[in-house]
Amino acid sequence: MKVIQLHKNETQLIRRAIKNNREAQHVLFELYAPKMLSVCRYYIKDVQHAEGVMLDGFFKVFTNLSNFKNQGSFEGWIRKIMIRQAISFLRQQKKVEFSVDDMGIHDDSENNINTNIEVSQIQELIDELPEGYKMVFVMYAIEGYKHQEIAALLNISLGTSKSQLFKARKMLQDKILKINNTTSYGAI
Repeated sequence: MKVIQLHKNETQLIRRAIKNNREAQHVLFELYAPKMLSVCRYYIKDVQHAEGVMLDGFFKVFTNLSNFKNQGSFEGWIRKIMIRQAISFLRQQKKVEFSVDDMGIHDDSENNINTNIEVSQIQELIDELPEGYKMVFVMYAIEGYKHQEIAALLNISLGTSKSQLFKARKMLQDKILKINNTTSYGAI
């Protein structure tokens, strides 16, 4: 059995892609497109728009590939480009609004709700959030950004970031509880 060194192959692919080798670019696209579409989809409800944003993101990836310094993961570098591209798209569409009422809500504690909800249902619930809530929730809970990073990327205050996360969590909890209650009573 032959062991393939993925990192070495990835580094070689990147070098070839920097030299505009279309085959290498295609292989990199095929490797990362499914994950990056998921990233774009977190932020953008419409799949066709998410695909368009992903393609624009890959254009930026290949245009700026020489800027990748092999510090950290290549996937993480691409992911950041996709997130910024999704944020830019939403701003252009004027679909992002942040309520600036910082009501002193800064609860970063984890709130767990027992549920049997499918992943697709959770994505639908996230899609129903107002865009500002959704963006902060995805960046914090899914992407792992800190509030300072979110505030800087979205050009909002730290308090607004925390407030948006709190409100998003509350809204999701309420929706999940409603679903749980509906399915509980439906089973009787």
